[in-house]
Amino acid sequence: MGSFQNSMNKRLRRELAPFRTFLVATIAFGSLATVATILQWALFARIVDRVFLKQQTLAQVGTLLAALLLAILARVALIWLRSLVAQETALRAKADLRDRFFQQLMRLGPSYLRDQRTGELVSTATDGIERLDPYFARYLPQTIMSVLTPLLIVACIFPIDWISGAIMLGTAPVIPILMIVVGSFSEKQMKRQWLALSRMSAYFLDVLQGLPTLKLLGRSRGEAERVAKVSDEYRVRTMKVLRYAFLSGLALEFMTMAAIALIAVMLGVRLLSDNISFVSAFFVLLLVPEFYRPLRDLGADRHAAMEGKSAAERIFAILDEPLPVRLPEHPARLSAGSVAIELSSVCFRYPEAEQPAVADVSLRLEPGTRTALVGASGSGKSTIVNLLLRFLDPSEGHISANGIPLSELSLDLWREQVALVPQRPYLFYGNVLDNIRLARPDATDDEVRRAAELAGAAEFIATLSDGYATQLGEQGARLSQGQSQRLALARAFLKDAPFVVLDEPTSSLDPESEERIRLSLDQLSLGRTVLVVAHRLKTVYTADRIAVLDHGRLVEYGSHDELLARGGHYAALAGAYSLAAAD
Repeated sequence: MGSFQNSMNKRLRRELAPFRTFLVATIAFGSLATVATILQWALFARIVDRVFLKQQTLAQVGTLLAALLLAILARVALIWLRSLVAQETALRAKADLRDRFFQQLMRLGPSYLRDQRTGELVSTATDGIERLDPYFARYLPQTIMSVLTPLLIVACIFPIDWISGAIMLGTAPVIPILMIVVGSFSEKQMKRQWLALSRMSAYFLDVLQGLPTLKLLGRSRGEAERVAKVSDEYRVRTMKVLRYAFLSGLALEFMTMAAIALIAVMLGVRLLSDNISFVSAFFVLLLVPEFYRPLRDLGADRHAAMEGKSAAERIFAILDEPLPVRLPEHPARLSAGSVAIELSSVCFRYPEAEQPAVADVSLRLEPGTRTALVGASGSGKSTIVNLLLRFLDPSEGHISANGIPLSELSLDLWREQVALVPQRPYLFYGNVLDNIRLARPDATDDEVRRAAELAGAAEFIATLSDGYATQLGEQGARLSQGQSQRLALARAFLKDAPFVVLDEPTSSLDPESEERIRLSLDQLSLGRTVLVVAHRLKTVYTADRIAVLDHGRLVEYGSHDELLARGGHYAALAGAYSLAAAD
């Protein structure tokens, strides 16, 4: 556990490496504030001595009073600057970490996200990274200041009273030791608290997304009780964390007060015995709380920092997750224009699977042709699409575009060449115009409208309350399935990519909508390399070539008439499609 925590602390410190200047400035302002504090109490002790013991007037100590005021103002300003710079450091570190976290999720892609809970990832990206604020802004600078500040104070006290200085140095290590002992129990509880919060966030999002289904099945009340149960688990974990935090704070306060009381009693006895002057004794007594203050602050900040460390474990686990695809050091260039795709002996096996999802598939997709990919559920169609989109890399074999392996192209460059029309398109919260423009953010309004016309979407968009400015709601809640498909087609037209992947976008539509979208698909396919993941015979027989998959293997390849004449797998699938259509 100790080595793990040390490695976690080192990793978190490395996150501040790009902002080291801010951290140095924070420590510098803190050290100067300590110097101002020492000067403040030295002046205050001398003023009290002169006014109350030597009976000097305020006019006689006017210079000291002015110096005291300047020292107080300097201390306040330096503490404010330290807090300001520390917070700026934390804000920059969190922004950088959140950006890298999001970019990593984008690189990991759907192959990673399919096994994750969205609510938990969102909680990690938002609340989890925010919990690192106390670590970056307070705890990390305080670990350094808890050493520098006591050393500066002791350096001032030792020439005046070495006995008090020795007591301070002897008692100071007790506080960090006690903090570590109590903190080790708190840390375990905080990890459990974070896991409970992640589960609650993930479960609550699942319930919200599935609310219509829960209502229809009459399970809304039961799920509400489960939400209450999960929330109560988080409450219990949080109260345990707070109990340990209060215990830690009580122990630290007790030890600090005991040390201060010991030094105060000794100073009082020695003052009565004339073994130390009043000015020296009073000055030391004023500085003793300042000596222990950084250690007490470290204990308080450590509790808040441990919450961030619990979340950081999950954050760094995702950042360290190996990518499902290889990124080339020196990406190759792909010439503009048409694209010929070739799969050569491609194999792929999912980590948890015993059998390969794709085995020894070789296939060529020529420019200006439409190839249909057919097969029973689980035959490997979706895996091949993910390989072509480079959400995955082949375990064996390779895929090339115009003779260049996809693994040698940058992800961004390759995906610029691909337009996907999925079976269930995702529409974001926003208006129609922004949802279509997502395919090409620099497109003009006229270009977006032209794409909508080509996709057959302009007609229904005109009937919406605000036309292209109509807000669609989350996941396009205000649109029908056919309307959503036409917006997905509009995106593909706007992107104007040479390689188009159609994941049977008409499979769940009514006949009228299906016919409209099929006409748009025919226009989209002109002059492009097209791969159709087919589920309906109407889509299959119009393709130039048909590739038949069975248990991940390419078992047949040819035209509709050729494959029917063979009487093999395709003929059987065609018969099944015909029966389904008749029903």
